[in-house]
Formats: sequence, structure tokens, C-alpha cells
Amino acid sequence: MADSIVFLGTGGTIAGSASSPQDNLSYTSGRVALGDLLAALPGLPERLGGHAMLHEQVFQEDSKDLNPSHWHILAARVAHHLGSPSVRGMVITHGTDTLEETAFYLARTLPVPLLACKPVVMTCAMRPATSLSPDGPQNLRDATVVAAARGAHGVMLVCQGQVFDGAQVQKIHPYELNPFDAGDYGLVGVVEETQLRLFGGWPRPVPDRTVKTLSGRPSPGQAFPRVEIVFNHNGADGAIVRALCALPSPGDAQLLGIVLAGTGNGTVHRGLEAALREAQSLGVTVVRTTRCARGRVLPRADGRGEEFPILELSPVKARIELMLQLAERHTLS
Repeated sequence: MADSIVFLGTGGTIAGSASSPQDNLSYTSGRVALGDLLAALPGLPERLGGHAMLHEQVFQEDSKDLNPSHWHILAARVAHHLGSPSVRGMVITHGTDTLEETAFYLARTLPVPLLACKPVVMTCAMRPATSLSPDGPQNLRDATVVAAARGAHGVMLVCQGQVFDGAQVQKIHPYELNPFDAGDYGLVGVVEETQLRLFGGWPRPVPDRTVKTLSGRPSPGQAFPRVEIVFNHNGADGAIVRALCALPSPGDAQLLGIVLAGTGNGTVHRGLEAALREAQSLGVTVVRTTRCARGRVLPRADGRGEEFPILELSPVKARIELMLQLAERHTLS
């Protein structure tokens, strides 16, 4: 049997449906089954490059409604398929709103030996499947080209012919057909008329990896550590931090971590800084990054702010990183 490319469906706009072909906004995500999307896709056999095709509907959700348990489910299915010697690579359909979070989570938690030799290619759409001119089919075909490419490995996103490192990509626009960017990291490559042009190497494992494998994550019955993001802004007096640290209501998880999305080089209003110190005294782990779209926080020569360790990630990715570190810490304790 030929090696297989496995397609996993999670919903999103690429599987969305609207009442009118002219409507690209008032649609419902996750209505069209992955099998139907693939069956209606012309040219897919050629993009597979001789590989067999398998597909699985993991869940059908609007990505804005996903929660960490969906990450766990998806990562488990990806690891299952990647672990099969007969699987060459994978394509995952996903909504754009939180795709960067899922991509980072997969890049962060899937076993390095698997990501070092096999690709996990995510793709998406900004228009629903029922649109007069849907963008999903071309994205899906291009993602298949990347998944079938010789030597491809690591977590990636393919959108509008551009190939991004899954750990670096961010959504930066609410409605453009390619709403993604990778900032200073640039593109992995492009797909041009069914041909992949690679600009550099394939994605490498996330640096300073603290979560060793899937076993480092919470089990299905165990809650992920609760981590919230707090932005610095004009007049940030810390009231929101004190509210977050208050006794949780029945059923709410206790706050274990805060990501400070600081202004500029991770700066913080004195009122918010005082509240974050109070949170630390209660046992809440506080880390900081910047709310700026590009760049990273650099340590100051005078050591100011060192009480809030720096994570060189966007706020949403820093949240995931801290969740994983806390989960690992609690697992080992």
C-alpha cells in the first residue's frame, strides 16, 4: 500500500455554509463534512503525488469556540497517525481565528522525532464553502502539495500559496484572503502553480522546549492550568488582576498564571505592576511579553522588570507556553 496523506477536519470557515453564495460574512462555520470537501475538490489526486488518502472528522467547530480540550483531542489524533509507518504526512483544516494557537500548541507538544521527519500542514479559508468564489479549495490543494513534498517536516500553515512556520504565524487581518504573517521570521516557502518553492529550511522544533512529549500534557480528565492575559494600557490600575485573583465561583478553575502583554518593550503601568506583584505573592506565576505585533522584549541593563520573566512570544502563544510549563510542573510535583 502506498504511503498515505491523512486529512483531519476540525470545522472552521473552510467548512462553513451560508444561505447565499454572495454572503461571505453571515455564515455558520463547521457545517460541511471534511469528506464532502475532499470529494468536491478537483485536482486532488494529482496533488497527492501518488500517495493514498485517508480522512477523519475530529470535530466540527468554529475556531473561536475552541478550548484547550480540543487541542488535546486533536494532538492525540495527529500523534496517532504520525506514528504509523504508512503515513507520510497530514493536512488539517481549521478556522483562522485561533489557528495560530492550535498550530503553536501542536508544534510545542508533538514528539520531536515525529515532527523531524513528517509534516503537519494546517490550512483554512476566509470564505465559506458555499461562497461564489471560495478560497478553501485552492488552500486545501496547496496544503496537500506541501504535505506530499519530499523531505517536508514540522508544523506549517498554508494559505493563499504562502507557507508559514506554524510556531511563528499570526493572524493580523480580519477579512483579507491571506490574513496571516510571520513577522521577522518570514515565509518557509510558496506554492506556485502546484510547485513548491522552498526559501529556507523546514520548520525546526520550538527552541528551549520544556514539554518533552505528549505525556507532558494533562490527561483527558485533568484540567489545563488556568492562565489569563492582561494588557497594559493607559490607566491600567490593576483592578482586573485583583478581580482575577479573587476566590473563584463554584466550578471555576483557580488562576495559576498571568501573561502580561506589556506596552513597548514589555513596560507596565505602576498600578498594574503593583497588582501583579500582589498576584505573585498569592502564588500566581506572572510572565511578560509585548502587545506589539512584531519584535520581542529585550532585557533592560538596569534589571528593571526581571521579577516578571520574559517570554519571547505573542501574548496568546505565551499563554499556551505558560499553561504547558505549569502543567509540566504540576505533573512532576
